[in-house]
Amino acid sequence: MKKNIIYILLALVGGLLVGYLIFGTATEGSVSEKDISELSDSHDHEGETVAQMWTCSMHPQIMQPEPGDCPICGMDLIPAESTSDGLAANEFTMTENAMALANIQTTVVGSANISENGTMSLSGKILENEEANAIQTSYFDGRIERLNMNYKGQEVNKGQLLATIYAPKLVAAQQELITAASLKESQPALYKAVRNKLKLWKLSEKQINAIETSGVVRENFPIYATVSGTVSEVLSAEGDYVKQGQPILKMTNLNTVWATFDVYENQISEISKGQEVIVTTNAYPNKEFTATISFINPVLDTQTRTVKVRATLKNTEGVFKPGMFVTGTIEGLSDTSGSSQITVPASAVLWTGERSLVYVKTAAEKPVFEMREVTLGTKSGDNYTITDGLVPGDEIVTNGTFTVDAAAQLQGKKSMMNPSENEDEIEDEVEMEMELSESVQQQLKGGLPNYFAMKNAFVESDSKKVSQLASEMSSKLATIKETNLGAMEQKHIAKSKEILKMISESDDLEDQRNHFVGLNQTIIPLFKNMENNSETIFIQKCPMANSNKGASWLSTEEEIRNPYYGDAMMTCGSVIDSIE
Repeated sequence: MKKNIIYILLALVGGLLVGYLIFGTATEGSVSEKDISELSDSHDHEGETVAQMWTCSMHPQIMQPEPGDCPICGMDLIPAESTSDGLAANEFTMTENAMALANIQTTVVGSANISENGTMSLSGKILENEEANAIQTSYFDGRIERLNMNYKGQEVNKGQLLATIYAPKLVAAQQELITAASLKESQPALYKAVRNKLKLWKLSEKQINAIETSGVVRENFPIYATVSGTVSEVLSAEGDYVKQGQPILKMTNLNTVWATFDVYENQISEISKGQEVIVTTNAYPNKEFTATISFINPVLDTQTRTVKVRATLKNTEGVFKPGMFVTGTIEGLSDTSGSSQITVPASAVLWTGERSLVYVKTAAEKPVFEMREVTLGTKSGDNYTITDGLVPGDEIVTNGTFTVDAAAQLQGKKSMMNPSENEDEIEDEVEMEMELSESVQQQLKGGLPNYFAMKNAFVESDSKKVSQLASEMSSKLATIKETNLGAMEQKHIAKSKEILKMISESDDLEDQRNHFVGLNQTIIPLFKNMENNSETIFIQKCPMANSNKGASWLSTEEEIRNPYYGDAMMTCGSVIDSIE
């Protein structure tokens, strides 16, 4: 009996102990749902998220939370990298401290553009002739009751009513006139003084006589235009209280305008007052206008390394509008080198065998650089002329060039000792700002149907049709005159013509496709700078084309139809941009 009691007690104690271990521990150490939520929120999953994201080596825009196949090309996905420097393939950066220690200096370069026949081409725009500007002011204190000229661009003739003003002081002056008129026989000096007072407020003899004769005081007085012109700025509004002499309108006479041109530092010696300039504008491409240089700014702009040169143009027919871009041509210059002369200091140039290199600062606010190969012209003192490789406005390293090159080598970027295999290729993804006249844009658009038909012929792998369409597109672009374009625009259009000719003369499809890569690199930046397109054009890219370097093309359809592989990989590619 005692044994049974002992067994029961042991079982009871054991049961209590097990229950405590199971339930007691859970109770004391339990975590509420709220606590779990807070812990989850406070825990940093950033590293885990990056590790769990997978991408395609050929299509980096593909991001998936788990491994698998690329939906575009079918390749196995790889873990995505968590960081990126955001730079182009050949770009590299330096720290501000390193630049200061090496005393690295940069300079913005410009071009002289003197052609073989001794002419210089200048770019500029039309501005108002400031000498013909006039300010219409209020001649007395008051409130503008009505403003007849209230927007820019209105034409105003001399003597035209501009505004009506309520002027309390003028009301009192009129009462003085009426009183003085009755005493003019006995007090002629007072009478004359009151009339002169009104004249100083720009009231005419006719207005003063009308007040004197009628004996009626007018509350609102008109303000008339003292000159003819065009309203360029409205400085007051109806209901405003104005002081004597306060501006109401700014007007300019557009019968003459200024054509202002940017002259680079190395061009100044060729420019002088009195030189004749032949001016052309995109609005009237078949007309030439003659002007004479009347002013050369004595101060050089240290940012652009240019001097402003001004010529006055007659504009009685209203041909020139302020803000228009114009081109000026100066003839009879002594330099006949036939090259676009960009001058750089000798310290900016590195030599390696037959190659001449400079480093270009590609970001205005950041120390980001890229190596570029250039073609040297003649040497003048401590300067070289650059005939190819740079365009006006490029910012290059002029001091500390070897230090920058060493930084490029350490970062594994293109450098003097580490040239790229495709240095001369133009990156089609780079945003290039170009100035294309309306006529050039229309001529380029004329070749678009041939381009899209040629792209479709590549998709169909029809080399004969490709050759024919390339020839037709080449004929369309042949009408474009390159002389009125900038150096970069000329290079792209000339290269496009050259590649189209090579495609048209070839009957080998692979060879044509290789040339098509280069054509898109030169022609896509041109189309990206065109305006008023009738339809959206998609820029598409296959990362596997061009020996896995990637190649782009244009299409009117968002659906991918790959011209570089045709049926072999019809859907390989993606839309990377669009031209609206």
